[in-house]
Formats: sequence, structure tokens, C-alpha cells
Amino acid sequence: MSDVLGRWSPARPSEVAELFKGADFPWWIAGGYAIELAAEREIRPHGDIDVLVLRRDQERVRARMADWDLYVADPPGAGRLRPWQPGEFLELPLNGLWCRRSPAAPWSLELLLDESDADQWVSRRDARVRLPLDRVGQVSAEGIPYLAPEVQLFYKAKATREKDQADFEAVLPRLGSAQRAWLLEALDLCEPRHPWRKRLIAMSRR
Repeated sequence: MSDVLGRWSPARPSEVAELFKGADFPWWIAGGYAIELAAEREIRPHGDIDVLVLRRDQERVRARMADWDLYVADPPGAGRLRPWQPGEFLELPLNGLWCRRSPAAPWSLELLLDESDADQWVSRRDARVRLPLDRVGQVSAEGIPYLAPEVQLFYKAKATREKDQADFEAVLPRLGSAQRAWLLEALDLCEPRHPWRKRLIAMSRR
């Protein structure tokens, strides 16, 4: 899709952290970079960078990025973008925003909107999959918030690609028992035949 919609020059996690420094809303590096931050090492090249925010905070996000050029993926996954209109509140199923510094600049990051219910994070894919907001993210040694690896792996479990498998292998040894149990329960609900389940069950028996 990026070839059709223009070139990317993804921001580094540290640059995203600078952009959102002091923000009055939670945010987390997501995607492959979240896995790398959890694994504390580089795993593979990245063509873009994802940042997860809560749908309820989108107006605050927009105020923070008021001088950016922001486009909505509408409909999701169809390879089409449209400008995010002033005053527009994005509802489901819309969940992706492509962001660049100016119309002439390459894309820098993609914002992903996720759901919440009071003090809980709620998966946009299945409202049965939840976590307390204070368990959704972790913070790197450099102070960069990132999506907890079990949550990111849950999203990667749908239509798993080679790079998703590489991410799973890289971070699996770092998952604690509570993280593995949560991921297994989420997969049981949404991806009951996923091969990762066997690995998680085997680790829990050691």
C-alpha cells in the first residue's frame, strides 16, 4: 500500500517520544518496534512505525499534531486515504491515521486508534479481549512507552506473516507467566487454532 500512497521515512521511536513528550494522554510505540523495545535489540528492518493511542483521546492527539498533514485510512485496509476533516471524530471501523510533517514530506508514522472502557483497554478486534490500562504498556530503559509484547503479539496473530513469526520468536523468552497466560486466553477466544498456542502451553508446563 505504501508504494501506491507515497514514500515512507519512518520516525525513530526516540523521535516519536520527543513529539509526544509531556502529552496529557497515554500513547505507546506499537508494531515491530514495540517488539524490539521489549526484546532490547534490533530484529529486522522497518518500513514504517505504528503508534497506538486511545480513540477517546483523538482530539488531544490532533491538537498535539495540529501542524501535521493527517490522513484517515478509509475504509481500513483498502489502500485509500482521505484527509482527516477538522472537527471530525473518528468512529469504528476507522482506526488508522497516516501522518507526515507536510503534504510534500514522506509519511513519518501511523496512528492506530484503540478502544477503552473506563480504566480498561479493549481490543478493537474483539471487545472480549481486555487489559487494565496500566498493563497495556511498558517503558523502555530510555523512557519510551511501548505496547506490551503480549498485546502486540495478539494483534500479530491474525494473518501471521514471516516477520510476525520472527517477532514472536524474538520476544517469547521474555514473556512472564502472566503475560503468556493472557496471550493464550486471548488466542483461545479469537484464534483457537493458532500454532503459537502450543508453544505457550508448552512453556507454561516447564
